[in-house]
Amino acid sequence: MLHDETMNETMERVTSFLPQIKIFESLPAEIIREIEQLVTRSNTYKLSNNTILQSPGNEKNGLFFVIAGKLRLYKTNSAGKQHTVCILSEGGMFGEVETFSLSTRGTYVETMEDSIVFSIPAEQFEPLLVKYSELSLRFLSELSKRLRDQDELVEKLVFRDLRGKVLYFLNRLSKKFGIEENGYQKIDIPLTHQELANMIGATREAVSLTLQELSNEGIIVTSRRMVMIHIEKAMQELS
Repeated sequence: MLHDETMNETMERVTSFLPQIKIFESLPAEIIREIEQLVTRSNTYKLSNNTILQSPGNEKNGLFFVIAGKLRLYKTNSAGKQHTVCILSEGGMFGEVETFSLSTRGTYVETMEDSIVFSIPAEQFEPLLVKYSELSLRFLSELSKRLRDQDELVEKLVFRDLRGKVLYFLNRLSKKFGIEENGYQKIDIPLTHQELANMIGATREAVSLTLQELSNEGIIVTSRRMVMIHIEKAMQELS
């Protein structure tokens, strides 16, 4: 249990960050105030690295928003092999309510670093959607975007070879977590060969060979748990 002072500071951090979450940006002040009033001790989570927040059969009710840190959403097959569904950073969200599903059933949710997460229970969020049509439209737009992203993802997994899949995922991660350095985008998350293999459903050995090939060609730079990608060279091959 967090000390009172630490918890109060964490709740204040959640409240101040809410208007910066994309889906809440520029909403009328009255909607933001109602959402801020939902910030309580019971739905504010301060989590250490490698904490499993959700597991299959133990799904969380409501919507969850990443205030700080990074979360990995993944599934496992009968053999225990993991497949990373997505990585969420500050402002990301996941969860299920009756009206909207963000496709997280049967999914593990695990922190990749120390994180702060805020949740809104379904029974508190549904009335807001009924009351404020603007908020409902925001969520419909988000669902549409996720469906488009999922369609693109499936297409790349089906029609590209392993090299193309690796480049596609590195480019995708660089758009979300990239920091520019000397013409490269440094992917600002810890990324092992096994974790990348989990994302594209390949073996670690095959991914390691592909990364070495791309490194030899100057398309990427790798070191322990770090990857940098040369966007211009990557896009020439992906186009």
